[in-house]
This record gives sequence, C-alpha cells and structure tokens, in this order.
Amino acid sequence: METEIVKKHFFIDISVMLGRSMRHIMRSMDTIITVTITPIAMMLLFVYVLGGAIETGTDSYVNYLLPGILLMAIASGISYTAFRLFTDVQKGIFERFQTMPISRSALLWGHVLTSLVSNAISVLVIILVALLMGFRSSAGVLPWLAVAGILALFTLSLTWVAAIAGLSAKTVDGASAFSYPLIFLPFISSAFVPTDSMPTAVRVFAENQPVTSIVETIRALLSSQPVGNDIWIALAWCVGIMLVAYLFAMKAYKKRV
Repeated sequence: METEIVKKHFFIDISVMLGRSMRHIMRSMDTIITVTITPIAMMLLFVYVLGGAIETGTDSYVNYLLPGILLMAIASGISYTAFRLFTDVQKGIFERFQTMPISRSALLWGHVLTSLVSNAISVLVIILVALLMGFRSSAGVLPWLAVAGILALFTLSLTWVAAIAGLSAKTVDGASAFSYPLIFLPFISSAFVPTDSMPTAVRVFAENQPVTSIVETIRALLSSQPVGNDIWIALAWCVGIMLVAYLFAMKAYKKRV
C-alpha cells in the first residue's frame, strides 16, 4: 500500500511540474514559434528554390524532405529544454523545491515531458505546413503511429542529452550550444539528398550516423514502403543514446540536488 501511495504522489508531482513548465511556454509562445520558423523556412527554401535542381528519384521533393526537417525541428527544440533547466539551476529553483514534500526527480521529469509535448506541437505545425506545400502520404493509421513513436523516442533521447547540458553548463550559451551540431547533422545524411551523390568519406559517415536510418525509416513508413533493417538500426540508436544520456543526466542531477 505504501508503495502505491508513493507512486501516486510521484506521478502527481510530475504532472504539477509539467503544468508549471507548460505554463511558462504558453506565456512565451516565441519558444515554439522560433523552433518552427527555421525548419519551415528551410523547407520552403529547399522545395521552392533548390528542389528543382536536386535529383532524389521521387516525384515530390517535399515528401522526401519532410522527415529530415522534422528531426531538425526537434534538435532545435531540445535546446530550450537545456536553457530552461539551466535557468532553474541558476535561480535556485531546484533547491527550493527540494525543501518541499515532493519527489526528488519530479522537477527533472517535468522538464523532460515538457520537451516531449512542446516538440510534438512543433512537429504538428510543420506537418500542416508541409500539407499546404503538397505533402501527401499513402500511409495508414499504424504507420503514422509508428512515425509518431519514432519521433517521440528521438525527442526523448535528445532531451536527456539536453538535460546533461542544462545541469552541467556554466553559462547560458554553453547550455544551448550543444544543439548546434545536432541541428546540422541532417545535412550530412540522406535527409536532403541521396547519399550516393556524396564523396566516399562523407557517404560512409552519412550512411552510418543515426539521422540517416531514422529518416529512411520515417520516409518508408510515410510512403507505405518496406522499412527493412533501417527501423531496427534507428530504434537501436535512439534507445542507446537515451539510456546513456539518462544515466549521465541523473548523475548530474544528483550532484545538483
């Protein structure tokens, strides 16, 4: 019975912390707007300016491009998770909450779930814009659910990486700077062009980094094509990154509290 009560309070504490973080975002919508504008601008640029000169072997470049744009948006969005965590650390919010009868990890989990929700909103907005640009998918409900699951897993894996930065950084710039390589990683993948067109060294890197397998999996699901081994490679990357980042994030969190 005591264990059930503890679990109940744990989830209640997390929901309170989630509500706190979401209220901060809703009061400052520029966070979501900023996260969505850059990927949308990139999508407009590549589809309407560069798309005609890029040979992908598909009839619709926006269909080819969208998975990579979604990953870029998530990579951009998790930088705000690191920023919000860093701000709470600097303001002493962690110490303040630790004096209250709440779960020790509830505040951290609140930030993680906020990242999941806010990035889901950004992804939804980008997909709606892509539909206006001509994006179409023949996928049914189950493939779309699979895509949502992969994107959620990708978000969680990067969010725990962001948690490490937010808890360990010495400056606000250091808290968010880690996301820049992640944002540009899709450029060295199959997100924008097929890897066959790349020089050998670049192609080897592009074909063996996590973004390519995730992009190829999402692209295959949305076009009702066989996903092959890409889905298992994508899941292995996401789960592996998430587990390692989680361990380091919790270690950094325990030092803080």
